[in-house]
Amino acid sequence: MNPKVDFFFNKNSKWQEEYELLRTIILDTGLNEELKWGKPCYTFSGNNIVLIHGFKDYCALLFHKGVLLKDPDEILVQQTKNVQAARQIRFTSAQQIIEMKAILRAYIFEAVEVEKAGLEVKLKKTSEFEMADEFQEKLDELPELKEAFESLTPGRQRGYLLHFSGAKQSKTRSSRVEKCISAILDGKGLNDR
Repeated sequence: MNPKVDFFFNKNSKWQEEYELLRTIILDTGLNEELKWGKPCYTFSGNNIVLIHGFKDYCALLFHKGVLLKDPDEILVQQTKNVQAARQIRFTSAQQIIEMKAILRAYIFEAVEVEKAGLEVKLKKTSEFEMADEFQEKLDELPELKEAFESLTPGRQRGYLLHFSGAKQSKTRSSRVEKCISAILDGKGLNDR
């Protein structure tokens, strides 16, 4: 146990009992406990394997390279359609975790084997992400915007592309593009403002 992570388990939470059970199961597999993104993250040789986190309706184990796991029990969930590598196992009760202990251990050990084998997730290139027509029009209209956008890191570019294309209505997409133009011109990402 890493004392830096204790605060996560000690704070009052709807999932406190479930978090403790998950922590015990994971620590029993020999992984190192660290604090990353404000959550307990478990690593092998410095590489992220699994993270514990909670939401309103469930708590979960997040496997960083979950897409590479075999998932014989069909319990891995893709959190959103844009998540490429990570997969979750979701829980709504402590009893569920207790009943799944052996399965969870097997998934954790498989995730470690994936890491030992050096397997990598083939991620989509930025150019493969959907470009909202409204944004493409602005890029065509404003060469300085196009240059600034192309100068952003691939992660920042993807953030904007997902933000723009995520809106259902053209009016909303246009509004999002307009609101982000100055940040793009300043070389900032969607969340850097």
